[in-house]
Amino acid sequence: MTRGPQPGAARRPATTAALGADVSAFAGRPLAEVFPAVTRTVGKGALGNGWTADEAARATLLSGAGRAEIAELYRFGDTAEKLAILKALQLEDIEQIVGEDGLALVEDAIRTNDQRLLAAALGPYATRHLPAATFRQAVLKCVFAGVPLAAVDGLPARADDELKRMMADFAAERRAAGRSVPEDLQPYLER
Repeated sequence: MTRGPQPGAARRPATTAALGADVSAFAGRPLAEVFPAVTRTVGKGALGNGWTADEAARATLLSGAGRAEIAELYRFGDTAEKLAILKALQLEDIEQIVGEDGLALVEDAIRTNDQRLLAAALGPYATRHLPAATFRQAVLKCVFAGVPLAAVDGLPARADDELKRMMADFAAERRAAGRSVPEDLQPYLER
């Protein structure tokens, strides 16, 4: 159900080991202490695989955590920390740790008005785990919030008739109000 690699896109890592992040500087220290400080040590540089250095290091650190600890890090984290956790959910080893409990993190991010968190929440983990009704509502929230639909993993494969109807209703309301309809909504309006 997930999208394959996009043309010209770097291959996405499947596990934290594939990220290649060196977290040896954090060895022996409590995760709650080092997780917020990661950026000061590794920086934010792009790795060329869709990840930044701090995201990759945080994801790698999560591979040694339990599901409750990951939930706590998310709960008390700043936006960068939450983004790294949401992004890490797509990795097989992190998904095995959090299981279905990752849905609570995804749903929390969907409730925010932060476009970055919303986009990160709708990655491959959400494609595999979000119930259809929740996925539909999240996609519609992306449209409302101005998050490009290209950022939503699983589209167009998960665009069922109900989601297309919801999108058409939204577009009709926008037109009736004299407002423009987002361009990336157009393919879903053509039946």
